[in-house]
Parts: sequence; structure tokens; C-alpha cells
Amino acid sequence: MTTDENSSPQKVSPYKVFRNRSFTLMWTGQLVETMGVALTSLASAILVFRMTNSAMSVGFMLMASVAPSLLVGLFAGVIVDRYDRKKIMIITNLVRTALVLLIPFIMGYNVVWLYVIVLLSSAVTQFFDPAHESVLPEVAAEEDLAAANSLMAISAFGSTAIGFAATGFIASAADISWAFYVNGFAYLFSSVCIFLIPIQPMHVDHKAGGTRIINNLKLGMRHLYQTPILRSVLSYQVFTVIAMGVMNTLLLPFAMGPLNATEFQYGLQEGLTSVGFVIASLLVAGIFDRAREGAWITASLVGMAFSAIAYSFTRSITLAIFIVMISGFFNAPLSIGRRLIIQRNTPREMRGRVNSVFFVSSDILYLIGMALAGLADIINIRIVYFASGVLLLFGGLLVLVLPGLRQNKSEWKRALAMLKSAPATPTLGIGRAAILADFNALARRLPSFTALSSKEQQDFIKDARVFEVDSGETILRHGETGDTAYFILDGKAVAGTVTEDGTYRSLSKMTAGDFFGEIAALTGVSRTADVITSEPTTLIQVPSQALRNLMSNPEISSIFLAKMTERLSRTNLNELPRFSNINHRDAQDLRTAPTTS
Repeated sequence: MTTDENSSPQKVSPYKVFRNRSFTLMWTGQLVETMGVALTSLASAILVFRMTNSAMSVGFMLMASVAPSLLVGLFAGVIVDRYDRKKIMIITNLVRTALVLLIPFIMGYNVVWLYVIVLLSSAVTQFFDPAHESVLPEVAAEEDLAAANSLMAISAFGSTAIGFAATGFIASAADISWAFYVNGFAYLFSSVCIFLIPIQPMHVDHKAGGTRIINNLKLGMRHLYQTPILRSVLSYQVFTVIAMGVMNTLLLPFAMGPLNATEFQYGLQEGLTSVGFVIASLLVAGIFDRAREGAWITASLVGMAFSAIAYSFTRSITLAIFIVMISGFFNAPLSIGRRLIIQRNTPREMRGRVNSVFFVSSDILYLIGMALAGLADIINIRIVYFASGVLLLFGGLLVLVLPGLRQNKSEWKRALAMLKSAPATPTLGIGRAAILADFNALARRLPSFTALSSKEQQDFIKDARVFEVDSGETILRHGETGDTAYFILDGKAVAGTVTEDGTYRSLSKMTAGDFFGEIAALTGVSRTADVITSEPTTLIQVPSQALRNLMSNPEISSIFLAKMTERLSRTNLNELPRFSNINHRDAQDLRTAPTTS
């Protein structure tokens, strides 16, 4: 293969995903729906502020939009993982249509009725959002996933530029009721788009008693908390989501108070925030995979933090609009990176629950932020906004040290040096036979393995071997053949693919619970990367037949296939098989695949 052949996949336009009819429908439906939601969101805030002239009252309205997640959010994720996600999205859209069309008929009464409808609509949304988030990896192939998330971010946030600007115009020059009528139409349009997308139903036992629901919820939460990178995302969000809750609540009273903006100027400010988001999403759509998600998230949070601090000092609405647009620009990589992390580290049948945990935790933190925004009624609003910018900056700096997200330059330089200087051939020795205690140790790292029966556990360890390996030792070399895979019990390893000029790309770090070598073991192709230990490491070596036996378990096969497709897409090797969108029946066919090339 020539160098040109190796590099050609990098030249493919990220917009080729629009050739996928299902993705185009999903993108278009979300574009129209989000525009409608933006109309209602901003129109509701304007209505409340008109009636009360209080930042606290605006905060209460926004709190009503997230409070239901505390009651139904987590259990909604279980339902999403057990029933037809397509039907869930269509039904919830229809219910939200009816609710939003009620607002024009009640807005002349007490503001409490608006709070009630917002509460009900938000409760229904708890089922729609995790279902919608869960299906994108099924609609778009793994190699298109970063670009697909960037483009979906445009439809999710970019259309708010139209919605917010339109709301500002409607509020100033027309009957604000039209904002809610348009939103009703948008929900209906989205339902039609979803109906036209073929989405494979979840094949699970629907006998969902109370105990089973609780157990399923615990399983999803266990996966999240035992996956270091997912746990890290939750950690930095403790600070950043609170800060965003404060800032988003204060934007309206800040603009119409200290900045003396009109309602139209406020709508323009919100709209141009989305324009900045769209510009950044377009720029990173084709390059996001060139850096780790943590690097993008850090840059996003630091940029947004300094934008917030600058906004707190501005006294011109024109300058404020520009600063908020810059903040929207920095927000895009943060949103894209978080979604990719969840999608790439969660099996298909757990995505509803894991996404729900993130939605609920974010809503709780957002509620705290909105409540803190009420301090602006008794403290100078500039001070409160400035403090939220500082909190956002702290969250960005925290990402630099969190597992799976941190960007330790010296560590990566050391890893590159070790890859280049490691022995040319593996030096594992003979190891020892694996025992049940080794399997139990691995299951603590990979909770899905606890579902295996006693016989399946014995089959897994029957021909497996355990190796204690020193730092800097070679485990695998790119291009060699092999029919075994490796699971890390303790320690760390690094992997990289070498280019023709001797440099490394697709560098990745693996820790306890990670696995590698499964592509060659299951398909018979040559090894796709060099792997060495970066500290003393304990490994379980598993033969290909034991892996094929595992593939009969849908939950475990999903984990393997998700990791395989991610690695295959990052290697950019055309001759390797693609596993994107493979279903469990196809996965089971791998058990009989040849093990030699």
C-alpha cells in the first residue's frame, strides 16, 4: 500500500455523512425542532420577565424546565433501554406539541400556569432526550461519528440563532403567541422525520417489574462510575454546569438591566451565540479526531471562562453581543467532545441509562446554578457573573488532571520514546495459567463480565494465561499475526500506529479494565498497532476461541464491537474490515470466522 493510499481517508469530506438518508432525516428533524424549542424557551422567559421584572422569577421558570428530571430522569433511561426508542421519540413529540399549544390560552392568567406547562413538557422531554442521544451511533458509522456529532451540534444549537432572533422580533413587533404555534409545528415535523428513519428496536425482555427496573438502573450507573473517563466527565461538570446555570439565567436581566438592551437586541445576542457555535462546529467537523477529547474540552472551557469574565465588565450591548458570540464559538468542542466520550465508552443497550444519568446530574447542577443566579437580586449582577466565569475556568483547569481527559505532555513524550525504543519482538515469557480469581479481578474492572455463567467463566480462563510485565516491555508489534487478545488487570500500556516516516499516530493510553489485540484475534488480520507497557503491568492473555464464545453475549459483544470500530476508524487502513452498524446476530458470526489470514 502506498502513502497516498494510507492518507486518502483523511481527505474525505466530513459532510459525506449527509449521503446517509437516515442521518439527513435525523439532522433535519432536530434542526427544525430546536428552532421551535428556542422560540418557546426565550418567549417564556420574556413573558415571565414582563410580568415580574425579577431575575429570580426568570430563574424559577428555568428551574421548572429541569426540575422533572429529578423525579423521572433516571427511570426514563431504563425505559429507553428496554422499549422501542423510535416510538418513544414520536409519542413524546406529540405530547409536547399539545402542551406547547396550550400556552397561548393560559398566558393571560397567573404565571403559575406557565410554570405548570413547562414542568409537564420537561417531564416528557426526559424520555425523548436519552432516546435521541442513543440512536446516533446506530445511524452514523463509527468513522463518521465525530463529524456526525459536529453536524448534529449545528442542528441542535445553530438553529437557535433563528429561533432566538425570531423570538426577539415577535416579542417586539407581533403577538408573542406565534412563537408557541411555530414550536408546535416544529415538534410535528420532527416526528415525521423520526418516523422515516429505520431504527432497530431493542431486543430485551419487557417484563419490567419494579425490582428489575432498579437492577437495570444500577447496572447502567455501575458502568458509568467504573469507567474512568465517564466518571471524569461527571467530575468537571460539577463546576462547569453550575457556572453555566448562573450565566444563562443572568443573560436576560444583565442585557436588559446594566446594558439597557431592547428585547430584540437580547434575542440577537442569544442568536449570535448560536452562530459562533455553528462556525466552530463546521471548523472542527473534519479535524476533531486529530486530538483527544480532553484537549478540546479544556480549550473550550478556558475560552468560555475568559469570555464570561470579559462580559461581566462590558458596558456596551454591541460589545456584549460579540463577546457572547465568541463564547458560543468555544462551546462547540465542549459539547461535541462530551457526546463522543459517552458514545464511544457506552454499549448500545446502556446508552439510555448512561445518558439519563448525565442529563439528571446536569439538571441538578443547573438548578443549583439558576438558584445562585438569584443572588443578582441582592448583589451586583456583574460580580455574580464574574464569579461564574472564574468557576468555569476552574472546571477547565480540572480537566487537565482528570483520568482519561488529562493532557500530560511529558507523559506522552515518554510514551513515544518508549514505543520507539522498546524491543522489536514481544518479551512476555511463559506466564502462568489463569485462575478464577483472575477472572473475578477482571470482572471488577469490566462489570459486564459479572453476567457470565459459571461455565462461561471457566471457558474464559481455561486456556488463558497471566503475565507480569515490567515497564517498557513490548506486548504487540504492528504487522505481526496473532490469535490472542489481552486484558489489563493492573498497570498501564500505550499503543500507537507507526507511519512510513517512523513517527507515531493514533497514540492511546490503556489502563486497568482495557483490552487490546481483539481485532487480529477475531478477524485474522495483522496487528494494527504497537503496544508496550508504560509501568509494571499485569495482563490476561486470551485465545481467539474464548473471545468468540464471549461474542454470543449481546452486552459484551457490544463492548468489543464499539472498541473495534473506534480503533479501525482511527487507523485509516482501507484493507481492514469495518464493523460499524453491525448487529448482534452478525456479531455471533464472528465465532466461526477464520483465525489466520
